[in-house]
Amino acid sequence: MSTDTTSTSSVSAEQERGSRYLIAAGIVIALLGVVSIFAPLVTGIGLSIVLGALLVVGGFTHVTHAFSVQGWTGWLWQLVLAGVYVIAGISLLANPVLGLTTLTVLLIGYLFVTGAVELAMGVQMRPTQQWGLVAGSGVVSLLLAVLLWLGFPSTAAWAIGLIVGVHLLTAGLALVALGYMGQPSPAGRGETTGGTPRGG
Repeated sequence: MSTDTTSTSSVSAEQERGSRYLIAAGIVIALLGVVSIFAPLVTGIGLSIVLGALLVVGGFTHVTHAFSVQGWTGWLWQLVLAGVYVIAGISLLANPVLGLTTLTVLLIGYLFVTGAVELAMGVQMRPTQQWGLVAGSGVVSLLLAVLLWLGFPSTAAWAIGLIVGVHLLTAGLALVALGYMGQPSPAGRGETTGGTPRGG
């Protein structure tokens, strides 16, 4: 019985430690979301720079892979892709504001396409109870796409940073909630650490 109590208490301690890590990570992510919401331009430019750096790294990766490709056709295509990646990455690094504008256009297109798809799915699901939620999500995405497009290019200064910030904030709060849900209850701790077994 003591072995079972010890193993149960160790599992409970491990679960509590994991929950604390989850809560801490959620708080950090939520704070990053708040910063992004209040400084959307800085966040958007930072994302543009990170994307540019990733594209440059991807370009050099394609160059490395080109030397391992059999046949001149595959080698040529790898070099073409490498050139596209490097040029796009250097362009973003040299002018991140212009890259932010491009990202905003892509965001508008993404919201429009996903909104249209969700709206069509909601209409097809109309006999079910969830059709309103799906269709409503599609309508919201379409409205966001229209509003961003009507305000373009001025919306490029805040759209990416704001949306990323809201996403980080909600994701962080969700992690905090999961962390609190995963913590063992005080009653459960008392049962595992108590000295006298019940019903014995």
